[in-house]
Amino acid sequence: MLKIRYVFSTDIFEKLNLANQLNHISHLQNHGPEASESSTMTSSPSFSTHSDPIDPQPSPSRSPSYLDPFLSEADESCYTEVYPSIHSYVERLHTHQQSISVDSLTTNVCLSPLVQTVSAFKPTTYHSALMPWENKPLEISILQRVKDLLDEVDPRTAAKHITKADCKVARILEVSPEEQSMMGVSSGMELLTLPHGHQLRQNLLERFETMSILLAVHLLGSTGSHEERASVLHKIIQIAAELKSNMGNMFGFAAVMRALDLPQVSRLKQTWMTLRQRHTEGAVLYETTLRPYMKSMSIGKESSSLSNTTVPHVVPLLTLLETSSAVGEETEMDVEMDVEMDVEMDVEMDVVMFHLGAGRTIAQLGCIFQSNAENKLQGFQEDPEVLELFLTDFQMRLLWGYKGAEKNQAQRYAKYNQVLNALSNKLEPATGSH
Repeated sequence: MLKIRYVFSTDIFEKLNLANQLNHISHLQNHGPEASESSTMTSSPSFSTHSDPIDPQPSPSRSPSYLDPFLSEADESCYTEVYPSIHSYVERLHTHQQSISVDSLTTNVCLSPLVQTVSAFKPTTYHSALMPWENKPLEISILQRVKDLLDEVDPRTAAKHITKADCKVARILEVSPEEQSMMGVSSGMELLTLPHGHQLRQNLLERFETMSILLAVHLLGSTGSHEERASVLHKIIQIAAELKSNMGNMFGFAAVMRALDLPQVSRLKQTWMTLRQRHTEGAVLYETTLRPYMKSMSIGKESSSLSNTTVPHVVPLLTLLETSSAVGEETEMDVEMDVEMDVEMDVEMDVVMFHLGAGRTIAQLGCIFQSNAENKLQGFQEDPEVLELFLTDFQMRLLWGYKGAEKNQAQRYAKYNQVLNALSNKLEPATGSH
């Protein structure tokens, strides 16, 4: 299949979002507030399938159409184009301001969202009952407590704690009106597609990577027998299955699957063989269902059911939008998502367009993800200690210690690649033939 070398930058946002918003502001200034209702932008065809009886026809000059990843097979005639939604920040701001002051836009008053430039994670000021104030990386006593808690909690309860934490970081749940006003949108699922959502994308990628490393350390740190490690491996597989099927948390599911697919974990032949012997159902579930599903999601051939999804699979979209070397910048997230992310990626254009189209759809459906999450977590009573295990601040402190938790991100990840290599080779030393 034809492949091209495609370099992404944050200029994508200028093309996808800002052009239509600037045109809309100009129109409002020229014609006044009363013109807004008659100048509404054309909505997404995929969105109108659910809420608008009129199916707008694509303009001949527009880019090719792509199937909406959240529609059923019965709706395959619908498509998603990479254009801004009808519910842009500018339009919502205009509507909101009309209720306060009719003259706000006619007098050229424009409120801007707050652009966050500081991480939501503050590991050096994080207080924990599970670790001392100035802990060192991977302290044995803390690791043992983490191991005991993970052994005690059942997979479904663990999945609920992970989902609760993911929804808070992604700003799907517990978003106050003040936070929505600062964001300029009501959901983090829309914010992450906008230019001023840079820090949220960074936060989610940090969480994704840190969660994967923690689970890998939990597995590779089990220095007992192959049977003990196989049991830990089986537990992690069960958590992944709960995140996928019962919680609909595709972001958390992807993080757990990444931990299992790390080369330092996948190379443990004896551990995987023991898993197949002692926990056959877990091995079959992973190899025939979970892993193929994860691969299909990543290449755009599979998507989760909208009615069941609490946090969608946004990691490919985040990675595309945060790759910035094309404009001569270098950010901390320009590192390898497997071991070392290349800034330039050889990718198939249909996969790229699938994830960009999915991002546009995801931005429109934040209220549905919120409703799904509230239903899934209704009546859920979290355990403070178990929840703490899945908080990114705690994980950063555990992995890098008090002094190293906020150091350069690329250096932190590179260091842990070496740590995981050492742990893996200690468990099953490489043979001469390898």
